[in-house]
Amino acid sequence: MFAIVRTGGKQYRVAAGDKIVVEKLEGEAGASISLGDVLMAGDGSELKSVEGLLVSAEIVAQGRGEKIIVFKKRRRHNYRRRNGHRQYHTILKITAIGDHKDEGQSKQAKASPEAAPAAAEA
Repeated sequence: MFAIVRTGGKQYRVAAGDKIVVEKLEGEAGASISLGDVLMAGDGSELKSVEGLLVSAEIVAQGRGEKIIVFKKRRRHNYRRRNGHRQYHTILKITAIGDHKDEGQSKQAKASPEAAPAAAEA
């Protein structure tokens, strides 16, 4: 099964067991996170519904990318500026695709209305 998720303004095609490098996400190495912005999911050539679909991932490492040199120059004006930048990123390992949001909460919400009138009557 595969899914297309959006994080950090970019889209990634992921499957269980894949490792991807994304924009920095909060969390320590070893922590589990869930990516809830699933755009598409499927199995082979067959597409599945993305209603409430989650992609579970584990943070492998936090790091920084390669250094990028930003060089500005205006000819004939003796203007030269040199700057460097290293972008922060997070390496994720996809653990599962297909967890659903609010499974536990919906069960509790269904149980709560039944329990509330009984408590009010007593």
